[in-house]
Amino acid sequence: MIRVIKRYESRKLYDTEESRYISVEDIAAWVREGQEVRVLDNATSDDVTAQILTQIIHDEGKQGRSFLPNELLHELVRFGEQAVSSGVEQVQGTVDRLFQASIDRLGPVRRAREEMSHLRDRLGKLERTLETLEASTEAEPAVEKTAPAKTATKRKTARKQPARAAKAS
Repeated sequence: MIRVIKRYESRKLYDTEESRYISVEDIAAWVREGQEVRVLDNATSDDVTAQILTQIIHDEGKQGRSFLPNELLHELVRFGEQAVSSGVEQVQGTVDRLFQASIDRLGPVRRAREEMSHLRDRLGKLERTLETLEASTEAEPAVEKTAPAKTATKRKTARKQPARAAKAS
């Protein structure tokens, strides 16, 4: 939300939100905190925000606290609005490049997740196959236990028969 400030003919600044007079330093602090401000001339209703923001930059420069590099200030003086527009375009280009780089980094992550999902599906199928094999293997030993018992019985019978044949002779 934009904070509306009125500038009177006496150059006094009035904050309509808090209903009190303020200083240029107050506006500077709000802007640093991220607050959007709009300064309107009370008599004409003209927007004088740019003048106030320029005054803030000027006052800080006079106090030796200028936060703008000399190169940027030179460009602003030389090209005025064109320099600002160019700067905005550069920032937009940088944001676009960063956004694209983020998307490019997400592509491999997305593919890795898809591959992991595919591997989970395959693992699930293998587990079901193992369960089926285990179930069929558990059924087979019961058959094998009975089969060796029959074989052992046949062996005993075969042993007894030659012994009976030997006794008979």
